[in-house]
Amino acid sequence: MKTIAGSHGAPSTDGPRPDLPLKGLRVVEFCQIAAGPFCGMLLADFGAEVIKIEPPSGDGLRQWPPLTGGFSENFASLNRGKQSAVLDLKRPEGLELARTLVLDADVLVENNRPGVMDRLGLGWSWFSARKPTLVYCSISAYGQTGPRSGEGGFDLTVQAAAGIMSVTGEAGADPVKCGVPVSDFTAGLYAAYAIASIVAQVRAGGQGAHLDVPMFSTTLAIAALQTSEYFGTGRNPARLGSAHPRNSPYQAYRASDGWFVIAAGNDRLWRAVCQVVERMDLVEDPTFASPSLRALNQVALTGILSEQFTRDSVEAWLSKFEQAGVPSSAINGYAEALGDRQAEHLELVRPMVLPNDIATSTVGCPIRVNGRAVEVRTEVPVLGEHTDALREASRSDLDERCGGAHGGNT
Repeated sequence: MKTIAGSHGAPSTDGPRPDLPLKGLRVVEFCQIAAGPFCGMLLADFGAEVIKIEPPSGDGLRQWPPLTGGFSENFASLNRGKQSAVLDLKRPEGLELARTLVLDADVLVENNRPGVMDRLGLGWSWFSARKPTLVYCSISAYGQTGPRSGEGGFDLTVQAAAGIMSVTGEAGADPVKCGVPVSDFTAGLYAAYAIASIVAQVRAGGQGAHLDVPMFSTTLAIAALQTSEYFGTGRNPARLGSAHPRNSPYQAYRASDGWFVIAAGNDRLWRAVCQVVERMDLVEDPTFASPSLRALNQVALTGILSEQFTRDSVEAWLSKFEQAGVPSSAINGYAEALGDRQAEHLELVRPMVLPNDIATSTVGCPIRVNGRAVEVRTEVPVLGEHTDALREASRSDLDERCGGAHGGNT
């Protein structure tokens, strides 16, 4: 199938950029909201052609605010560089085109509840018999099998189930979730990583595979320090706010005009902190003689340091710690983080034009290759923008293969 023209009728930047490793890879995405669309976007950023299949009502993320001229900035942030086709998968013609698109593709990504794709006639068992090189990736809350496989889930419920909320927030306070949807995006990252791995296997002459990516599993997998603490002690890790269970000083502190953080994760940095706050006597205090002792006695240590820090401003302390080589930072909002001089150097903020021709911005690919930022496609598809072109391309391909006769896939 030929590459379809870009969004809004413009030339596509000509589809996948020729210098990227996933050039020529075609992905069909049956996903909504966050985890699956994030996976698809990561693949698109590295050169894949991603065809997003949406129901007639569209991906639910299209309705999420902020809406700029009626178009969702949230949707744009996870679906740049994709094509959009609207298919009613419960109708024969929608199912036929979906199957054709997948059989012409290399990768299928879906984030439905287990069993949904099978009921639609789009399951792994149907495709594996017809295209053994297909990489079929299923993202779900708890996995494709097991006692909880039938449960739905969102980032919040998975954060709760997988332990994240038990270690997030201040000691003794009400449970809170991580402000960034880590369970959604961790699943998307693991899915893209696994897809790329199996694609390499296929390109080397191997077979495809069905990848089962449970958000529950991937959320537990990134908690290696917390799970190893449990395995080693038999105790649940505790909430510590911004503090660290094995290092101190390693947390947020209040200055005279706001908050900042320092991370003195070893003895050399601890000595530097003592020099900055002019308390070299603390270096000789046996209570704070090692990272483990400082962590064990961090309540007392925090009290000592907090008294010092309230005597000067955030800017003054950060300047002193920078000169001393101690990792430190103001606690930025996203406006400050995106405006940071390092964000500018890394070319993270990229211009984007929404389908309504309103200019906005997006955070581009965070990876640099050979010292250069990856040039991402930032066009965002209108709902169903590419349906007719994809249908016509599918018919043309079928005509070429079958001498003009074509029928449904069964």
